[in-house]
Amino acid sequence: MHLSDDTPVQTPTQAGDRHAEFTKFMRTYQNMVYSTAARLSGNDAQAEDIAQEVFLRAHKRFDELRDNPRAAGWLKTVATNLTFTHLTRYRKRWVFFSQLQGAEDSDDEPAIDFAAEESVVENVREDERHEYVEAALRELPEHQRVPLVLYHFEEMPYEDIAQRLKVSLAKVKTDIHRARAALAAILARRGITAEQLEA
Repeated sequence: MHLSDDTPVQTPTQAGDRHAEFTKFMRTYQNMVYSTAARLSGNDAQAEDIAQEVFLRAHKRFDELRDNPRAAGWLKTVATNLTFTHLTRYRKRWVFFSQLQGAEDSDDEPAIDFAAEESVVENVREDERHEYVEAALRELPEHQRVPLVLYHFEEMPYEDIAQRLKVSLAKVKTDIHRARAALAAILARRGITAEQLEA
């Protein structure tokens, strides 16, 4: 979608109407934008800051976004990119942990085809904004949470995740597999089953 930075001059009445329309637009998409940032960052305060920045950018381009059927996709992409920018700034801890994984980072490893149970995550997707599921996702370490969210919530292929995170395909699959198990364990400790997530 081509979005220009040119904003036409408006009269006070037009500006007031535009403000009301943008407020409605923001309310329509704010949960989606916030949830995208919160799942990837694992931090509510950071997600709020990122969501605010997304809508500041959207406001500048609102004339092109307001009636555009691809507006939601644009907002989600901006939220994802801004969150990655934030994570990259604070990635030292993640890089250090990843280096401890040694062999898993080797690019010549064969792809691992896990037969891991995916029902928990699939059920999470059906009720993805449920409070305890969001809280459980935040408990996962970053190197597990990020690929899990990208794969199951953003529906990004393994190969794209590996390229985006600059790690091997085998590591992406390993981290997602471990994240599923960790997520299920966190939910189980709270007495939450996959069946309850479907309710």
